[in-house]
Amino acid sequence: MTHPTRRRLLALTLPLIGALAMTASPLSAEALTGPAPAWAMPSIEGGQISSGDFKGKVVLLVNSASLCGYTPQYGDLQALQDKWAARGLVVLAVPSDDFHQEKTSNGEVKDFCELTFGLTLPMTEISKVTGPEAAGPYPWLAKTLGFVPRWNFNKVLFDGEGRVVGTWGSGAAPLGGEIEAAVSALLS
Repeated sequence: MTHPTRRRLLALTLPLIGALAMTASPLSAEALTGPAPAWAMPSIEGGQISSGDFKGKVVLLVNSASLCGYTPQYGDLQALQDKWAARGLVVLAVPSDDFHQEKTSNGEVKDFCELTFGLTLPMTEISKVTGPEAAGPYPWLAKTLGFVPRWNFNKVLFDGEGRVVGTWGSGAAPLGGEIEAAVSALLS
């Protein structure tokens, strides 16, 4: 497929995909699940990131991509972490090429995020978030909640015990809306 043809196809399908990706689960004061089982993923910095690293912390898990229309959310995700980190929030980015919008190497992703958005939040290596090769907590999310990212920048909020308390689609803004209100409620 030539690049102009691919761009036209994407221009026709992105609004439909975006509408599907914007769905969110209702947020309640109670957790939607029991605690997630332990998991680990390779860090983009080297070494491992594991669920044990976040014991007692509120975690916002986000499947991300550098070449997506929602990529500017990185700025708000960093601002959210900067605002709430001292009270116990960790925003964890999981770059993924499942929707064919990620750069080709971990180094390119790391450089792009640091240079473009000044990201300091923890980030895994490029990982699968859908299908049988999904990494980290994603297989458990699919099995337990039926939550599978339908596009980039889907968000899952875990309380300090590792229980899911909310999920949001791509269009949910990290700052000033439901997500920040949920973070605030958990950290107050």
